[in-house]
Amino acid sequence: MTVVTAQTEPAVPPVDQVPGQAAAETGEFWVEPEASVDEVSADGAREETPAAGAHTEPPADEAHAQDPADEAHAQVAGDDADADVTPDDVPAEITRDAQDFGAYVRAGGWAFALKVARSVRPGGETPGETRKVSAKAFAELAGCSPERVMRYYKAWDKAADDGLVPYFEALAPGQDVELPDSDVWHSYYVSRSSASSERGTAITAAAEAEGIRPTKALEVAENPTALRAAILADPSTAKAARAALLDRLQEDPALQTEWARDIARTDDLKKAVATETQAASRIGYVRDIVENGQVKTPAGQTIDASAELRAEAERHLSLIDELDETEDTSEWASEAFDSMKDIVAQTIQADPELRLQERRTKFYSSLQKATKVFEELTFDDADDLDNLYEDDMLQRLEELQEAISSCITTLRKAAPGK
Repeated sequence: MTVVTAQTEPAVPPVDQVPGQAAAETGEFWVEPEASVDEVSADGAREETPAAGAHTEPPADEAHAQDPADEAHAQVAGDDADADVTPDDVPAEITRDAQDFGAYVRAGGWAFALKVARSVRPGGETPGETRKVSAKAFAELAGCSPERVMRYYKAWDKAADDGLVPYFEALAPGQDVELPDSDVWHSYYVSRSSASSERGTAITAAAEAEGIRPTKALEVAENPTALRAAILADPSTAKAARAALLDRLQEDPALQTEWARDIARTDDLKKAVATETQAASRIGYVRDIVENGQVKTPAGQTIDASAELRAEAERHLSLIDELDETEDTSEWASEAFDSMKDIVAQTIQADPELRLQERRTKFYSSLQKATKVFEELTFDDADDLDNLYEDDMLQRLEELQEAISSCITTLRKAAPGK
């Protein structure tokens, strides 16, 4: 039996033959073989080919490739090739820019103030006496306002008075001098014209006292709407504003009156003030026990605080003092106050002599109040008693007289020798 073997088409056709040509000649269609997932390596082992779109680790030399942005920044910063550059190798324009930049870094605004000081003539000189120009002419050449030029002029003038820089008369156009450090520039330069007003002067003085730049304080003062927005949105800003207002209240009676009026007209604020006032009074009651060693009884007499009372007061006070400023102290104050009252009541009840003195003090207190009220009850200025009279008035006075007579009779019976 003869076996006929099929002739396979080579995987790679000859250069003079295109894929599928042989199949076309025999009337069949050539189909491109599908790529196998597993390829056979040269040594016969099967190697797995990653699927399309799968993540593959880059080669070692590519993994350490520099990011294009970092590479660009590195090129801008310069490489070792520029390390030995000399001024002669750099264009004059670049050298001048670099020198100007360095001057500003070292001197800050003084570099510009020098240009004004050596170019703008002082007020006492006339155009014919100097090559310098007026501040207005300098501003026109600079493309800015004369006010801005004068702010630099005034900063230099103040520094000259302090001996930091030469006076204007000693400077010629184009002359260079040694400049102060940039750190002191803001002590002389004020970037806002409002600083020259009485209000601006006060703000500047307050800013310097707080150790901040006056320009910052002036900027806030010129933008009250921005200040309001910051206070409304930021608790820390509101806290700083509240602290500042409290400091100002001590020296501003008008503000005290306005603030008190605003509180009195706002129900929620009135309640809050009443609550805080009561809490502060109760805390003060406890603090007096700790600091003075004495306590007031309900009748109003002052007695020495017992060791138990002082220890309890110290315990409550330490808890209150540890509270944060934002925490509510009213509940803590009420608890401490009630605890003190209970101990005082127990102390009075346990001491017969003290209990008797408490009753006597309470009686005198009530008698004094009644006396004061009755003294105010007078008809000396009543010319029309006929119209004022009512039967109920007379009846109540008669009842009061009977009560007083009864008290007098009772006290007389208790008098010594009776």
